[in-house]
Amino acid sequence: MGQIHQNPETSNWYGRKSNAIEYWHQASISVNDLQFDTNTEKPKVGILGYASEEGVNRNQGRLGTKAGPKAIRNMMGSLAFHLPEQTRVFDYGDVITHNSDMESSHDLISTTVLKLLETNHFPVLLGGGHDLALAHARGVYQYLKSKDEKLGIINLDAHFDLRPLNNGKGHSGSPFFQLAEEFKDDFHYLCLGIQRSVNPKSLFKTAERSNSQWMVMEDFRLNNWEVIQEKILWFLDSKDKIYLTVDMDGFASAYAPGVSAPSPMGFEPDFAFKVFELITKSKKVISMDVVELNPNFDLDHATARLAARCAEYVVRKIFS
Repeated sequence: MGQIHQNPETSNWYGRKSNAIEYWHQASISVNDLQFDTNTEKPKVGILGYASEEGVNRNQGRLGTKAGPKAIRNMMGSLAFHLPEQTRVFDYGDVITHNSDMESSHDLISTTVLKLLETNHFPVLLGGGHDLALAHARGVYQYLKSKDEKLGIINLDAHFDLRPLNNGKGHSGSPFFQLAEEFKDDFHYLCLGIQRSVNPKSLFKTAERSNSQWMVMEDFRLNNWEVIQEKILWFLDSKDKIYLTVDMDGFASAYAPGVSAPSPMGFEPDFAFKVFELITKSKKVISMDVVELNPNFDLDHATARLAARCAEYVVRKIFS
């Protein structure tokens, strides 16, 4: 696929040895040149990395996210494999960015997501900056267009990512602003874990104008579970399919230090996984990504381990 696609490296997947398939590194099958598996009889996971930090750079964030997909794979490989025995996991490599041309990277991601869905994969995308959400969602929208199904986007994040463009260009803080502009009345967005300290009033106004829904961090806590559950269930009930995106900077920095924009006041893993369970029970999740992991600032791979656990948990719940 030219310079902006890199084939997967089998060395990224490693872990304990066993005769049967007991770990993710044993279940992962590396596929070159985006040659999609078209067997629709067996359930499939399609992994695609976004090894880019151009969007983070444009948003004045800490650089290092381009190493995120490799770090997540490294931690994911040693996790126990609990998917149904016939499930196949295909690693389709990474999309990268050359010469700051983020838009070409996005085009390839959108096309790839569409093909993954058309060939009956559950896409799991590994970031990379959160600008990935623009490309990822475009592919899902395109797939659902012919089916006349309504897409809901659920984002666990400290930030709305509804910022306007910078000099006419998108960035890691603008993906949902761009989606709202592009898809208008078809844009249905729920953001969970918003922190007022990093989202100025102007972004709350943008959220209102785009009919976005959200919960601020002060309300997104276990002692408010009944209210949270009702809000999420209402959102799920009114949509046909859900694209789930998990920004690692939504977690408290005690658990996720290796991100582009750390915060001490984010949510805890136990609570986030309770939310994942509620969302996946709907059987509507069609695709997911984990973004903004920055290995340059990680401690003992803690954030990479957590990102890998997020992906593994959501996939396991979906295939159970």
